[in-house]
Amino acid sequence: MNIRTEPAFVRPRRGAVACAVAFAVLSTASACDRAREDSPPAAGGVTSPTKTPASATKTPTASATKTPTLTASPTSTQSPTPKPADQPVSLPPADTTDFTRLDRLTGRMSPKSVVAGPGGIITAQNMMYTHTISVFDPSGKLIKTIPDSVELADFGIKGHPGTSQGAPVEAAFTHDGKYVYVSNYSMYGQNFGPEGSDSCTPASQPDKSFLYRIDTATLKIDQVIPVGSVPKYVAVTPDDKTVLVTNWCSWDLSVVDVASGKVRKTIPLNGSYPRGIAVAPDSRTAFVAIMGAARIDKVDLSAGEVSVFAEPGSGPRHLAISPDGKHLYSTNNGSGTVSKIDASSGRVIKSVFTGSQPRSMAISSDGKAVYVVNYESSTVSKLRTSDMREIAEEPTDHHPIGITYEPKNGTVWVACYVGSIIVFDDSKAS
Repeated sequence: MNIRTEPAFVRPRRGAVACAVAFAVLSTASACDRAREDSPPAAGGVTSPTKTPASATKTPTASATKTPTLTASPTSTQSPTPKPADQPVSLPPADTTDFTRLDRLTGRMSPKSVVAGPGGIITAQNMMYTHTISVFDPSGKLIKTIPDSVELADFGIKGHPGTSQGAPVEAAFTHDGKYVYVSNYSMYGQNFGPEGSDSCTPASQPDKSFLYRIDTATLKIDQVIPVGSVPKYVAVTPDDKTVLVTNWCSWDLSVVDVASGKVRKTIPLNGSYPRGIAVAPDSRTAFVAIMGAARIDKVDLSAGEVSVFAEPGSGPRHLAISPDGKHLYSTNNGSGTVSKIDASSGRVIKSVFTGSQPRSMAISSDGKAVYVVNYESSTVSKLRTSDMREIAEEPTDHHPIGITYEPKNGTVWVACYVGSIIVFDDSKAS
């Protein structure tokens, strides 16, 4: 009987984070800076230009540090305090607002991503380093820590007796706010086969993993859905009927039917290391970033047909689509750029350099600004979408990896791999 337990320091990425978390070196983690997850070799050996951030010599604004616990979270002394979820503020256009640091959250977490839902909760996915999902309200108070442990037999999945653990990577809320879907990098427990890795191929046959569904009313895992090998990004179509999952190691796209909770089809992708997903407003077309092939593919979700759509730069990682569906935005991890793309033709309208290894991205509710974390620069950039000008740049903790825009209060949450979340206010006109 094969029992896979989480091994310590299996990959450089894990060693880097384990070192940073274990010693809590939040500002001087130079000994733990070799994390390479989601960084396949750049196509053509593209080298990013050097940029000296405007904030490189800037001392971060002092802010209260929250230490979330299961039972309590101290009230922040920062001003302004976000309003409750049912009292959204009236937000000015996002390209006219001041981007200022508001808060810093720490505690027992190792966030790979952070995602805000429409119902006023935010989740941080803590990978295998902590085996949890942290749930916050918009003010930064920890509501609950959800373990990634499940009894797979309870969900009709045979062959893995006893308790199994996951490794939460990314999340996506349904647009009605009732559920959040969470991908798991790997599973640990009875009878799991070869574990996936950051460098893999379908031929290596790494073990498949699972997608969790969490009920936002109970904050409990109520569905477990088998998907592909090393599932990464998750997206819910605007009509809330389908969930899409990119599988990093099996190089395909899982199409999950929400009503049945089962994979409707698996669509092969003609390239290595698929990650980011953006869905057109009509829910019929998806765009997928193929990091290893330096391109974005267009997927007809009904027919399952895949075609090359755009080539914005080296290592396209994260995608966002404008509210009107006219423009697509791509972070290009290898090139150090963010691109604005015509969503009908695939034409790259403009690419701008933001920092070393831009990773995740968020877009404001009105589509007037995008926010990008620059992993190796340890900064976050705010870009005005009309002309792609960088209108703000702020320092973060070491290795910012995830980002989300909280729509009710106009705040931007940045997940840093060393174990913190930095919250920025972007709700006040300049």
